Amino acid sequence: MSTVIENRTWRYATKKFDANKKVSEQDLDTLLEATRLSASSYGLQPYHVIVVSDQKVKEQLKPVSWDQSQITDASHIIVFANATNFGEELVDDYLENVSKTREIPMDGLKGYSDFMKSKLMDLPAETKSTWTAKQAYIAFGNLMQAAAELRIDTCPMEGFESEKYNEILGLDEKNLNAAVVLTVGYRSEEDATQHLPKVRKSKEELFTLI
Repeated sequence: MSTVIENRTWRYATKKFDANKKVSEQDLDTLLEATRLSASSYGLQPYHVIVVSDQKVKEQLKPVSWDQSQITDASHIIVFANATNFGEELVDDYLENVSKTREIPMDGLKGYSDFMKSKLMDLPAETKSTWTAKQAYIAFGNLMQAAAELRIDTCPMEGFESEKYNEILGLDEKNLNAAVVLTVGYRSEEDATQHLPKVRKSKEELFTLI
């Protein structure tokens, strides 16, 4: 079995974390860098990532996360918050970064700027929010798989009240919405779920090769 498959077989949605085991700063930095390097449409990254390690904040988040123990027992809670709306500044800020990083004059990027704005600016607000949430999920998947490479456990979570997360984390005033959560840490020996075989569709059911 290749390492790629072995790590993904090892990974599972951890139901019970060992509250005494913490992810090191070095490993956390690696996870966040893997997230930063994630792909996104046009490279715009229309989301923000909040890393929660403060136990008091975790305790606030638990009741609005269906009282799931992962919230308080995991080493870190990583919240992916998508931009709820955006204007031309999303493209302008990105292209300023492109200009600086690749040493390209802004004038040379005008055509690309006009193209992106023509595709994005006139979208309805609801469509914009859906699109930015999809981008957040791409980065979310990259973080989860990077954790598996480091043998760090995770649990993807959609069972939470996003409005309450927005309130507790001060996201509304930042034009952000909590889209999805990943709890990160190390599995407890008491978590029986880790011993269960994965249940997935067969290759024949899942894939069509043309």
